[in-house]
This record gives sequence, C-alpha cells and structure tokens, in this order.
Amino acid sequence: MTGATLARRLWEDVIPRGDVAQCDELFAVDYVEHALAPFGTDEPGRVEGPAHMRRVVGSLKEQFSDLTAVVEAVVEDGDTVAIRVQAEGTHDGAFNGVVPPTGKRFSTLQSHWYRVDAGKLVEHWATRDDLTMALQLGLVPRPGRP
Repeated sequence: MTGATLARRLWEDVIPRGDVAQCDELFAVDYVEHALAPFGTDEPGRVEGPAHMRRVVGSLKEQFSDLTAVVEAVVEDGDTVAIRVQAEGTHDGAFNGVVPPTGKRFSTLQSHWYRVDAGKLVEHWATRDDLTMALQLGLVPRPGRP
C-alpha cells in the first residue's frame, strides 16, 4: 500500500468515522510520534503504533463527536507522505481531558507528515493551527478584547 493510500485511509476513514479496526493494517507496531496534543501530557517518542492511534482517535471523538476531515492535498516522495486536511468539529467533550466542552465549532487546516516503511506508517509529525482552534472555541481570549 502506498504512503498516500495509508494517509488517505487514516484521514478519510479512521479519524472522522472512528474506524479504529484499520489501525493494525495502517500503523507499524514500532511507531515514532513527534506531535503532541494541545494540553497533552505524553512525551513524544516510540509508542506501539496501532494502540496509540486507537487512543488518539478515541480521544478526538470524545472531544469532537462530529469531527470531520476533508483531504485537500497529498504529496508523496520516497518514504515520506504529507497530507493537508481541513478539520472541523463541535467541542462537545472535555478538550484533552482538561477544558470543559464549550459547544462551539472549530475549522482549521492541518498538515501531517508520515514516514512509511514496509507498507505501514512508522513515524509522524504535525503542523496544526491550534491557536486558531483555541480562539474559535473560546479557550483563549482574542487579543485586544476584554
């Protein structure tokens, strides 16, 4: 399976639909996570890939039960694949277990980079617009406003 196919399945099936049954097929057991969740306490590093992603998806669906992701672009070069997604959802669960639900919606762009080996995702980096999301959800005040 190509890296582009793996990334698309993750962002079109697994994350928005909560279809964690695919995690064993998409992720290597020996997986390196470089991206931290906002307010998260986990350190980046080696994790058990499928189990880690099942926890991530479960957490996202608890925080944003209507989470959607639209794939805008996928680029693959050698063992690296990058995917840009438009993520949207309603904050109806505790944000990373810390911030109570606001009931507000967010919509942000995210870029995720993966390294692929032997037909599985083995490493992940992310560039997310967490500040825009936090502003939209009312988690931080807009500058210049009381």
